[in-house]
Amino acid sequence: MMEMTRKHLLCLAIMTTLSPVLVTQTHAQLHLEITKAPEAAPKIAIVPFSNDANIYPVVESDLNRSGKFTSASKNLPATAANNTPNAEAWQAANVPYVVTGTSKTTADGSTEIHYQLYDVEKKQYLLNELLTVPTSRSRQAAHMISDAIYQALTGIAGDFSGRIAYVLRNAATPDQRYTLQIADTDGEQPRTILTSRDPILSPAWTPDAKKLAYVSFETKRPAIYIQDLATGNREKVASFRGLNGAPSFSPDGKSMLFTASMHGNPEIYQMDLQTRQLQRMTNDTAIDTEARYAPDGKSFIFTSDRGGSPQIYSYNLSSESTKRLTFRGAFNARGTLSADGKKLALVHRPSGSNYKVAVQDINSGVTNILTPTSLDESPSFSPNGQMVVYATREGNRGLLAIMSLDGRFRMNLPSEQGEVREPAWAPK
Repeated sequence: MMEMTRKHLLCLAIMTTLSPVLVTQTHAQLHLEITKAPEAAPKIAIVPFSNDANIYPVVESDLNRSGKFTSASKNLPATAANNTPNAEAWQAANVPYVVTGTSKTTADGSTEIHYQLYDVEKKQYLLNELLTVPTSRSRQAAHMISDAIYQALTGIAGDFSGRIAYVLRNAATPDQRYTLQIADTDGEQPRTILTSRDPILSPAWTPDAKKLAYVSFETKRPAIYIQDLATGNREKVASFRGLNGAPSFSPDGKSMLFTASMHGNPEIYQMDLQTRQLQRMTNDTAIDTEARYAPDGKSFIFTSDRGGSPQIYSYNLSSESTKRLTFRGAFNARGTLSADGKKLALVHRPSGSNYKVAVQDINSGVTNILTPTSLDESPSFSPNGQMVVYATREGNRGLLAIMSLDGRFRMNLPSEQGEVREPAWAPK
């Protein structure tokens, strides 16, 4: 990124904005478009739940877009509606897993959901559980069911009940041109956190997923705010001379890394969020930016051009030593680590003007290009490390895409209005 990094930082330095408007209503819907379905994945049938038309379709959609299963919910065997699955009928249909369930309203108005996951080959239930939830949270309950089924079959925690933060840019609404939103991982139930006529950048979740940090231009210089999602209350935490950008929280939530140029050159700083005490972490003539803590909190990664081109480095907090992590290609930036610290997702330029999302194994250094598109940015791992959400362009659309790390599944999340950028997957 020299051209991209310097342009980004220059824009941060010179752009100004008016005060944003805080709102709580939902905003533009994201639409789910499956662009690459998994091939030869095990089939799973989600039989329509008794007395329900809302829960089972969500479960079916979740599992179908996981990249691990193929939906077999069409042309079900005649015995499919039975509460006790007919193993022989499902074996004949070549379906190894079946989900059945019932839903009913309780005396206090809640929704009671009884669901089962049946293993056809073993002829036994892997899950047989009862959930009682407020009726208003039936969609969240469906995602929780999907999480449980996914974990039972893969041994990996599911991420369907998570959320994604993103920035929507809509030139057709000047007073609300930029909108910070959060939504379910399938794009449903969007909620607006902040609107502004000027840029909002770099949303970052606190470890408990109860707050968001972001960069907003409410003064004549960019500032970093932290906002409580439940109350809407927010606080300006970094508004120093020059740049203030790219916030990242420590795993314990007590510190924040960010980029600032208060002393002239963009460097990485660490802030104690209780005392507001600052510590300068890098000191180089190069541009140092985009810092992200490692999951163990003992180091952080960052982007720097100190080697002549933008590359990703690691900084050890104990030894105060720096190590270069990326070597393939003349451009590697916007790094983020998986929750287990074993994988690094980044924006990689293999040639020309192509910017793709790649994933690098930290131990071996092997880098694999993940995305088929050519203008990709801002990758963010799902909490279980099986998927990556990123921003991309297809034609004249700016949209989000989610792709499995094995490349078997990809879906788009375009907005019904405007362009979607800067995604950040919420931690568990």
